[in-house]
Amino acid sequence: MELEEPVLKILRKKYQPSSFIETHCNHYDLAFKTDREGDAIVLLLGRKDNTGQIKGERFTRRLRQMSDGRIVKEYWEHKGKAS
Repeated sequence: MELEEPVLKILRKKYQPSSFIETHCNHYDLAFKTDREGDAIVLLLGRKDNTGQIKGERFTRRLRQMSDGRIVKEYWEHKGKAS
């Protein structure tokens, strides 16, 4: 499963460092964790159930950065089901 551009656009932004963020895009609920620099690194993508947990897919982000913090290469790896 590949992530689509509207979702990637949200995930490429900088957010508050070391936080957990929940949002909505198209017909998906998104929840992701950020690293110390504010980049999204773990993504839960799917639908929220009655308890507030997202049922769907889990992804992790791999980043290659230069010493100045510039991102050289990135990709999202599908890790399986999220429950």
